[in-house]
Amino acid sequence: MKLIEKRVVLHFPGFEPLDGVAHRARYERSARQSAAVWGYSLETGAPEAGSDPLSFLVTTGERGADKAAAGEGTGSSGWQTKSRIHMVDHDTLVRRLRAGNTLSQIMAGFRSCAEIMLEGGMRGYFRHAWRFGLFFLFPFVLTALAIALTAQIAILPYALGFSPWHMLWSGPLALCFFIFAFLPFSERFHTLHLFADWKMAVALGRMDRADFNGWLEDRATAVRKTLDEEADEYVISSHSMGSSVAAHVIGLLLEREPEIFKGKRVVFATLGSAILQCALMSSATLLRARVGLIARCPDISWLDVQCLTDSINFYKVPVVAVSGHRDAPQAKMILIRVKQMLTREHYRKIRKDQLRVHRQYVLGLDLKASFDFTLMTAGPMPALVFADPDEKRMPG
Repeated sequence: MKLIEKRVVLHFPGFEPLDGVAHRARYERSARQSAAVWGYSLETGAPEAGSDPLSFLVTTGERGADKAAAGEGTGSSGWQTKSRIHMVDHDTLVRRLRAGNTLSQIMAGFRSCAEIMLEGGMRGYFRHAWRFGLFFLFPFVLTALAIALTAQIAILPYALGFSPWHMLWSGPLALCFFIFAFLPFSERFHTLHLFADWKMAVALGRMDRADFNGWLEDRATAVRKTLDEEADEYVISSHSMGSSVAAHVIGLLLEREPEIFKGKRVVFATLGSAILQCALMSSATLLRARVGLIARCPDISWLDVQCLTDSINFYKVPVVAVSGHRDAPQAKMILIRVKQMLTREHYRKIRKDQLRVHRQYVLGLDLKASFDFTLMTAGPMPALVFADPDEKRMPG
């Protein structure tokens, strides 16, 4: 198998309040963990000045000196891989969706909830991945219960038969409960952030917001320029909500230039993908069409990385088929287990935090495992080795 010497990576992160600089810092931390576990050398370059999207160079190589000291020889005679990582983050959209006061964010969140229900999204979630359906309902049910309790506190004097004048104190008390008790408590579960996440799901499904559509057009133009760089392999990776962004951007490029990837080795890797979060809405016809374009592109190999213990993904659900393209080549499912990537103590600490488990796809690991995000995007082996559980992850 020919090792990769030069790679171009386009990474579409998930829905987090992090810009390209912060995502690069996370990548560097995770890459250091990977290098320590697998025993290779790593150098992460600084962000390139003026790059858009933010890009940086990652150089990995064989630790020949370490191997020689251990009496193992030089192995594969000093491999080295250079990977240029482009962070196509959507922090601009996250900040836009999180703008406004708390009341406006709550109202907009419930409006998104109603829109998803009316368009059949919730029905699709429970049909294909009931745990994802519960993830959808959780922040809205939690907030609705808090609003109901707040109202009960406000009308308590009247319910007990006291004069309505007593509501002059019960009303402010109810408001204090909501602001100073419920809101801080709800932030443990990132409730308002999840409200914004569902607003973005509606926007990417309906494609009815000019600001979002313009941003996607701009990202497609920027991504197009990165593809002009010569490389042995092009990896387009995406995490969570970033998979819907990636599907729109890559699909848009294919609409413009159907043979844009001709002659290139391209791997489209969706990690904990939330494409169906948007695509199951009845109005998401454009997103579903773009999923079909990607699946039918003969130059793209699609790997869909899923995890049993991650409730925020569509485990064992064929994303291409469910998007309406049963006759198209299907994405290759890669099933991973987080507890096989971390020490027992580390896994015990995070396993009850579903958002933290959901981030593990792009984070560093403690143990050698069947999946490693850093190796897929910066290692010496072609990314497609992760499609086969029996393939080696490093040169032997």
